[in-house]
Formats: sequence, C-alpha cells, structure tokens
Amino acid sequence: MKSKLHAAFGAIALLCIATFWTSTVVSELFMEPAAVVAVKNAILAGMWVLVPAMAATGGSGFALAKGRSGRLIEVKSRRMKFVAANGLLVLLPSAFMLAAWANAGRFDGVFYALQALELLAGATNITLLALNMRDGMKLRGRRVAASPVAAASR
Repeated sequence: MKSKLHAAFGAIALLCIATFWTSTVVSELFMEPAAVVAVKNAILAGMWVLVPAMAATGGSGFALAKGRSGRLIEVKSRRMKFVAANGLLVLLPSAFMLAAWANAGRFDGVFYALQALELLAGATNITLLALNMRDGMKLRGRRVAASPVAAASR
C-alpha cells in the first residue's frame, strides 16, 4: 500500500509540474497577456496541490527506502534532494515573483529572464521525477521498456 501511495503522490507532483510548465509555454507563446496573468495565478493556486504532493512523495519514499540499500535507492534519493532544493530555492520563489509581476503588467526583460530560468528549472524537475518514476518501477519489479539505444547495444 505504501508503494502505491508513493507512486500516486509522485505522479501527482510530476503532473502538476508538467502542467505548470506546458501552460506557461503555451500562454507565453500563443496567448494575450491576460492569459499569462491567469496562468501565473493558477500556478500559485496549484502550489496547494504540488507542495503537499512533493512532501508526501519524499516522505513516503524515505519510508519505503528504510532498511534498503543499493544504487537505485541512492540515485533516487540524490535526485529527490535536488528536485526539492530546485523547487524550494528556484521554482517556488519564481512562481511568486512572476505572478506578482504579471499581475502588475510588468512583462520586461527581467520577467522573461526569470521566466526562462523557471522553465529550465521546471524541465529539470520533470526529467528527474520521470527518471525516479522509471527507477521506482524497476525497484518494484515492474518491467520498464528499454530505450532503443539500450536494446541495440545488447
């Protein structure tokens, strides 16, 4: 049961970050400034889902790893520490600043520089969480499809 909850929390966190990232890109590239403001405000509201999901993912992962060792456990733990630091030190403050600036109509070079940093940090977290999900499936004994490169090298 713990592993199913862990997987659910991780999936929710990954889905939130991917949704925030995609919504940001679409609104910035194809929509009016009012839509960008709405997306920035929605992302802040979505933090009420993301932050508890990330905390629950980390806590349940720590509980599942208790008494276990191995390369995958260590790699997942290291990734999760980076994801948490990236989220707390870059993504969360950026979300607040970008929402405030968007609400004030401040779409200047500093806004877009911070937006680029946030997109890079978000893409990094999406990648790391997806890798953790893959490795979690390996740990659980679920079959994970091999990449074409890995399959060709056999």
